[in-house]
Amino acid sequence: MIDKGAPRRPDLASALRFLTELIAWVATPWALAPHSVLLAVASVILLIGLPTVFATPGDKHQVIVPVPGVVTIALVALQLVAAAVSAWMAWPRPVAVAVTVLALVTVGAELPRWRRLARLRRDPRPV
Repeated sequence: MIDKGAPRRPDLASALRFLTELIAWVATPWALAPHSVLLAVASVILLIGLPTVFATPGDKHQVIVPVPGVVTIALVALQLVAAAVSAWMAWPRPVAVAVTVLALVTVGAELPRWRRLARLRRDPRPV
């Protein structure tokens, strides 16, 4: 069952979140590869795999492993932090600044969704 408050179409927050996730998926292995190729590969597997496997019912249509909303919030925060920190480690300062600003704007855009997610448990009923 999908939560009535869940967005039906991509909105600005979804687009910003997706763009920041893409940056995290590129910047994190880029930053880690000079230290360890294995760690770089593992970072991509974790950054893509965790949100794919763990999701909050009522937020996604298909959920493999249901988790409370706070776990989904933490997974998004992980992506945002990975994008910002990795950009500073891997890329020139102007690009890192732009990525950091994007991550902060994404947090602001995500707040309504995070408030809704914070009320959801492993099943789609609010807490």
